[in-house]
Amino acid sequence: MNIENLLRDNIKSIKAYSSARDEYKDASADMVFIDANENPFQSNVNRYPDPQQSKVKERLAEIKGIATSKILLGNGSDEVLDLLFRAFCEPRQDNVITLPPTYGMYKVLADLNAIDIISVGLDANFEPKVSEILTAQNVNSKVLFLCSPNNPTANSFNASKVEELIKSFNGIVVIDEAYIDFSSQDSWLSRLDEFPNLIVTQTLSKAYGLAGIRLGICYASEFIISVLNKIKPPYNVNQLTQDKALERLTRLDQVKKEVESILNERELLVKQVLEISFIKKIYPSDANFILVKVDSANLRYKQLIDKGVVVRNRTTQPSCENCLRFTVGTQEENETLIKTLNQLS
Repeated sequence: MNIENLLRDNIKSIKAYSSARDEYKDASADMVFIDANENPFQSNVNRYPDPQQSKVKERLAEIKGIATSKILLGNGSDEVLDLLFRAFCEPRQDNVITLPPTYGMYKVLADLNAIDIISVGLDANFEPKVSEILTAQNVNSKVLFLCSPNNPTANSFNASKVEELIKSFNGIVVIDEAYIDFSSQDSWLSRLDEFPNLIVTQTLSKAYGLAGIRLGICYASEFIISVLNKIKPPYNVNQLTQDKALERLTRLDQVKKEVESILNERELLVKQVLEISFIKKIYPSDANFILVKVDSANLRYKQLIDKGVVVRNRTTQPSCENCLRFTVGTQEENETLIKTLNQLS
């Protein structure tokens, strides 16, 4: 597959903006910096940040075993996804394929970029319908979004189905692995070099506990990353975000401990929720949340809100009628949830 043929024509010839720190990269050098019209008075953030976030990428490369040239960082995963639309999808002409129920930003970004959506719903087990997806694609289908583990259903997709889609889809396949650190399955990063059309996105918002700094990660071929680097804003990841990310990435033992705690609490939460009388079903979870079918999602959601517990009502999503989504909290938060659920009538 020639990935260049999938690019929008204007993107093929676009010239990236060259910032001051792109032209002279070593901002730590003992030099007089009067090239970027910055305020000269030291405040720790008076200088522009590294536009390529080199230190963060180097640490990620060390952790993931992926070359820095295959990594792009964004202001949250949403910016990364938006860049993919801008690179590959011609407005009012191309389309992308999504598999509802799934992460809602795919549709928002498609609408924002004037891109049509072809929706192929997941099957009864929340797995991709491979043959229907491949039949639904056409010459203008540029991107297929696979959220695995999926939000809001919490399950990871069958690996053989995902591989068939990567091999057979005629465009880019994006595997959104926001919840991969809670999964029993391996990340698709280990097979990135096998498939030129594969893009894997991850985030520091979930397992790393850094939702507030907004740092999304894109792993792809050097060619795709080079294209995205041309069209991203020059200073899209601020210095405070870079510093906080680097600090957290050097404390992997703490991250691992927190993930283990969440997984243990998830197992306990499932057992306790099953004992609630109005719980109809708990779907298998490979994420840091569980999807639960109740007798009346709207009623139970309001009752929980009234008692000071905020969950997510997913009843409006395809195949999620009367479903609530519970994020796995601390031991104390989960105990509060169970106690409150038992008080409802």
